[in-house]
Amino acid sequence: MALTGLEIYKQLPKTNCKDCGVPTCLAFAMKVASGQAALTGCPHLSGDAKSRLDEASAPPQRLVRIGAPCYVELGQETVLFRHEEKFHRPPTVALKVSDKQDEAALRRACADFKTLAFHRVGETLRPDMFALVNESGSADVMRAAAQTLDREHGVPIVLISETLAPLQAAATGPLAGKRPLLFCSGQLPVKDLAGLAKEAAAPLCVAGDLATVAQCVEELGKEGVKDVLISPGRTSPAKTLEFLTQTRRAALKKKFRPLGCPVLTLADSDDPVANALDACGYVCKYAGVVVANVWDPTGLVTILTARQSIYTDPQRPVQVEATLHEIGEVTPQSPLLVTTNFSLSYYSVESQVEASRVPCYILAVDTEGTSVLTSWASDKFNAATIATALKASGVEQRVSHRKVVIPGLVAVLSATLADESGWKVLVGPKEATGIGPFLKSEWSAA
Repeated sequence: MALTGLEIYKQLPKTNCKDCGVPTCLAFAMKVASGQAALTGCPHLSGDAKSRLDEASAPPQRLVRIGAPCYVELGQETVLFRHEEKFHRPPTVALKVSDKQDEAALRRACADFKTLAFHRVGETLRPDMFALVNESGSADVMRAAAQTLDREHGVPIVLISETLAPLQAAATGPLAGKRPLLFCSGQLPVKDLAGLAKEAAAPLCVAGDLATVAQCVEELGKEGVKDVLISPGRTSPAKTLEFLTQTRRAALKKKFRPLGCPVLTLADSDDPVANALDACGYVCKYAGVVVANVWDPTGLVTILTARQSIYTDPQRPVQVEATLHEIGEVTPQSPLLVTTNFSLSYYSVESQVEASRVPCYILAVDTEGTSVLTSWASDKFNAATIATALKASGVEQRVSHRKVVIPGLVAVLSATLADESGWKVLVGPKEATGIGPFLKSEWSAA
């Protein structure tokens, strides 16, 4: 039974030292009780108090690390809906590879993997892991394939096999000490699975329906294996989504610890479009690992974009640095555009400037990450703030003209900004798509 915040507080030092990053011991106790913090956050907790509180106050979902030295962390989520707080650890995307491929094909897969990187709103999106599937049925082939993947690209690896021997050969051979995720998709005794996990010192994934995986997790815990993922296995998307929802609710709402594990899902049908769509659904609905047979960049970028969107903090706008940005090989004659530091506003402007092939300066004004109209309505994007940003950026020393372009949506600021700054103010297009034509016609004529 989970403890209340007051019950936890009674065991804390009550010094309000703030070493845990929270202002008071009572506030820290409340965060622990709600699953938003772990007891390890208090460096002054006595061993006796820790032993009394540890199990009862542990986060409802276990934190699991896959890989070494390069690793990913999964789990320890605290909410069902991102608007309640946020989702903390994005699911890892593992691209499926068969061990039946020869060494040359595996090396090409590693080379392709390195090229699968996409730049979006200031972040580089890429897959995280390989999922090596034992389709050959041979332990030796599995071991050789794992060795090639690890040598060519040292990202974490999920090992998938219906039998124990191929997992053991790869995990205790070329991947020894590197904590691959061991996923036995067949039915094996728990003692055998526990023995493998201990021998390889690696996390384990078990598959089945809710009752089966809950029983396996409990039995593995008795065997001393704690780093466990669960999976519905190869089943329909509808049943996978049902599994994801029920396990998350059981862990967070009912505090049912046998289902408080990250979930591995499989998106590996024969249809690549269906794979991408299924993977997007799993990303949005609590998956911890998504094994996807989606190597096509068009399909993969949709999965990674969905992950990026869902795992941002909904209470904190995505921002870019509020400073002067150079796009292209700027000169003293290059145009100067002004926008806010809201990422979507800024990158919309930047992409259109790049497409126009006209080198420009873009001044991102600090509006606390709000858009042009929102920040104008809240008086964060006004003549005074723009004039201050112009002066602080040092752009006066970098351009030979005194002309600045403001968004067309705030044309009303033009006269006041001209008075405040002493610059000639040009009113740009209302939409970013009009920036290219504007730079090639109206800027030159101004």
